[in-house]
Amino acid sequence: MAPLSYQPVSPQAEQQAASSGSSQASASARYTPDAEVDEDDDLDALEQREGYELGELSARQGKDAQLHEDDNEDSEEASDNPLSRRRRARSTASAQSFELYTSDEERRVKRKLDTHLVLFVALLYLLSFLDRSNIGNAKIAGLTDDLHLDDSQYAWLLTAFYITYLLFEWMTVCYQLFPPHIYISICVCAWGVLASLQSVVTSFPAMLILRALLGIGEAAFVGIPFYLSFFFRKHELAFRIGLFISAAPLATSFASSLAYAIVRFGNRTGIASWRLLFLVEGFPACLVAVWAFWWIPDSPQTTRWLNARERKIATLRMRKESSPTSTLAEKRSTRQTAIPRHKRKFAWSEVLRTLKDPKTYLTASIFFCCNVAFASFPVFLPTIIHSMGYSLLSSQALSAPPFLAAFVAVLLTAYLSDRHRTRSIPIILHALLAMLGYVLLALAPVLGIGHVMRYLAVLPVCTGFFSAVTIVITWTVNNQVSDEGKGTGMAVLNVIGQMGPLVGTRLYPDAEGPYYVKGMSVCAGAMALVAVLALVLRFVLEAENARRRSEWRDGPGEAEGEALVGGGSNRQNEPFIYLT
Repeated sequence: MAPLSYQPVSPQAEQQAASSGSSQASASARYTPDAEVDEDDDLDALEQREGYELGELSARQGKDAQLHEDDNEDSEEASDNPLSRRRRARSTASAQSFELYTSDEERRVKRKLDTHLVLFVALLYLLSFLDRSNIGNAKIAGLTDDLHLDDSQYAWLLTAFYITYLLFEWMTVCYQLFPPHIYISICVCAWGVLASLQSVVTSFPAMLILRALLGIGEAAFVGIPFYLSFFFRKHELAFRIGLFISAAPLATSFASSLAYAIVRFGNRTGIASWRLLFLVEGFPACLVAVWAFWWIPDSPQTTRWLNARERKIATLRMRKESSPTSTLAEKRSTRQTAIPRHKRKFAWSEVLRTLKDPKTYLTASIFFCCNVAFASFPVFLPTIIHSMGYSLLSSQALSAPPFLAAFVAVLLTAYLSDRHRTRSIPIILHALLAMLGYVLLALAPVLGIGHVMRYLAVLPVCTGFFSAVTIVITWTVNNQVSDEGKGTGMAVLNVIGQMGPLVGTRLYPDAEGPYYVKGMSVCAGAMALVAVLALVLRFVLEAENARRRSEWRDGPGEAEGEALVGGGSNRQNEPFIYLT
């Protein structure tokens, strides 16, 4: 039920009501519904005045509120004054009438954001990862034979992508500098065109240039977790980023299944299978880019598929996530929150603070180690499975199940991470799980492990590094307070983290088949280091949280990254607490 707008009584009217003794007249004079006032204006005014939402009061809360009113009144006077009793009785009803939104309304808004926004950007990431990793399927579909590529040239095709991908990671901050619906749609269209053009190349240099340009187009897109933080609170973000990242294993699984169909039937079209693969998997992104331009919102206030009430709720629920660099007036004013991010003043001080924070580099180091496996295994898995003794056609098909398992694991891990509000524990567990899988694959020739067990060892590897990547990205966004800090943190995460693929893309040369002991050993060590670094970061954050809580309890002062409301003691304003 939408809240009504009320006009408080003037002191003169209250005095007249008290002298008349008429409860009906008093109620009528004190609270007059105003049907002409727009609901949004009413919410704006209330938000500016109160600065927080009022939830529906339970019977117990209502009783406590009335007892609090009784403490502020003289009990003998209150018992003799009918107006005072009516004022106390109406205090609970007034609070309920003025609630900004109910929990049911908030759930409906989040459900719409999940189905309309998160799933859509997951689709975009599916297309992105598909166009990035399908070169592994193209390799065994005839790419290296037709273009006469040796191991070194093929490795350079992979490396060229990640060099430009690394150099343009700074573009993450563009989500705050430009309207996201324009920026994202341009990125999608760019990589769709470039991925499609791979189907017509006839030489190694042409393919190398296209792979490098593809890296630029996809680097501009990796700030989506930062973009999702515009719409979801900190403790809601892991599952949504999980939905987004889970598109990567789903894309790899889909690519393997599609490659199987293309290799089986593609030659009947008169087009080489690998060319058809690039075209079929690349061109759909160009069409989706048009849809993205119309569908992607810039902020909760501009979301076309939410109605006016839902847009207001989506905006109000995020006000506690606002930047600590904002002033008190900015935080409480709905006029300020209505200004698009790309039109607000950019706080360079927050960028510098993030760049000087050691925690930024700890998460980036974790991401680097994850990416040694994350960037290498998907593109080499068809080759690795083929080296186990399976046919080319079977290798394409058998590449899909491990990534389907990873898809399920990512969603489950992200959900549990949000539910229990922990990031380090899931990373540590999955890193150790992936390490165990790599160790089994590395020791296969020594232990005499057969191809069936080697294939099964691929499952914990895929589920492990995909899940760890999801949580470390979420962890980075969670533990930056401001928008500028989140964008900078994501940029640093990717600049350092994307150096991992420069190592990973050279771990599995054909000469080291069929066991690829060196590559498996390096990845096992990298995942072990992920577990160690996550544990170290957990200890660092716990110590920092303890320090902040101690300063907050001990008296006045301002913790780092905290804006005091109205000045004075920070005991009135609990400091920013890092998720561990």
